[in-house]
Amino acid sequence: MTTIDRSNPGRGSGAVEGVILLDKAAGMSSNAALQAVRRLFGGVKGGHTGTLDPLATGLLPVCLGAATKFAGVLLDTDKTYEAVVSLGLATTTGDAEGEPLLRGRVEGCLERIGETLAAFTGEIEQLPPMFSAIKHQGRALYRYARAGQSVERRLRRVTVYALELIRAHGDEISLRIHCSKGTYIRTLAHDIGERLGCGAHVSALRRTGIGTLAIGQAVGLETLAALAEADRGKWLLPADILLSELPAVILDRAGAHAMLQGRAVALGEALAAGPVRLYAEDGVFLGLGARGEQGLLRPKRMRALAAAGACAP
Repeated sequence: MTTIDRSNPGRGSGAVEGVILLDKAAGMSSNAALQAVRRLFGGVKGGHTGTLDPLATGLLPVCLGAATKFAGVLLDTDKTYEAVVSLGLATTTGDAEGEPLLRGRVEGCLERIGETLAAFTGEIEQLPPMFSAIKHQGRALYRYARAGQSVERRLRRVTVYALELIRAHGDEISLRIHCSKGTYIRTLAHDIGERLGCGAHVSALRRTGIGTLAIGQAVGLETLAALAEADRGKWLLPADILLSELPAVILDRAGAHAMLQGRAVALGEALAAGPVRLYAEDGVFLGLGARGEQGLLRPKRMRALAAAGACAP
C-alpha cells in the first residue's frame, strides 16, 4: 500500500492538480461521481481511472487538472475486489439488475466450491458480457444489449492471481479477488455458477485496491462535500501517486529541463525498456518517461514547464 503525505497536495503552480481517491457509493455511475468531484473543486477538468458499475462501490481514483495526463496508467494495473455471489440464479447481465436466465438447485454446490474456485485461479479465458463498455464497430456493447441485440465477441485471456472464499452462507458466497486488468467479475461469477450447475450472479461488488492504492485511503463523496474548502484540499493527492508502481528516475537540472521541453536524455547507462516516473533533484515530479535502448530516456507525458519551473537550467 502506498503511504500518502497529505501535506503535499501536488498543486504545482497553484492550479488544482492532483488525485482524489474516492470511495464510490452504490447507485451512482462513475461519470456522475467524477462530475460531482469536479464541481467540488471549482469545475476543473477531470477524469477517472476505470469505470465501476453503478451497483458497485469502492475505490475510484479521480484525476483533476494536469493529473488527467497520467490517468491511463492505472488502467493496466491489477485490481482487487470483494464480491458477494448469489447462487441458484444466472442473469442476463451477470448481476442483480439482469433478467433471470437460469435457475438451478444450490444443494451440494457449496461442497464443490473449493475445487471450483481453484479452476478459475490463474490464467483463464472470459467472454466479455454484452452489458459492457467494450466497443464493436465503434459502439459500446451495452448499447446493442439494450436494443435486444447480441454481437459476436472474442474470448479474452485474463489472470486471476488469487480467488479466496471469505464466507459461505445459505445461497451466497463472498469472494476476495485479485486479478489482472480486463477481468470481468460478473463474468467470473456467471462462469462459476455455470461450472457448479446452479447458476450465479453478482449481488454486491466492492473494489478494494488498484495496484498499490487501497480503499482505506479513500474518502466518500458525502464526507468530501461536507468539508470546508481548505479541508477538502487535504484529500487532493499528488499526481505521481498514479505511477507509484513504476521505478523512479531522478534527473539533474539540465536533464529535467530537456525532458520538460520534449527532448530525450542520454543517461549513459543501459536500461531495461519500460515506463518510469521522473523527478528533478529537488523532488519535483516531472512526469512519465520511457526507458529505451542505448541508455536513452524519452518523455511520454510531462507536466507543464511552468509547474516545474524550478527545473530551469
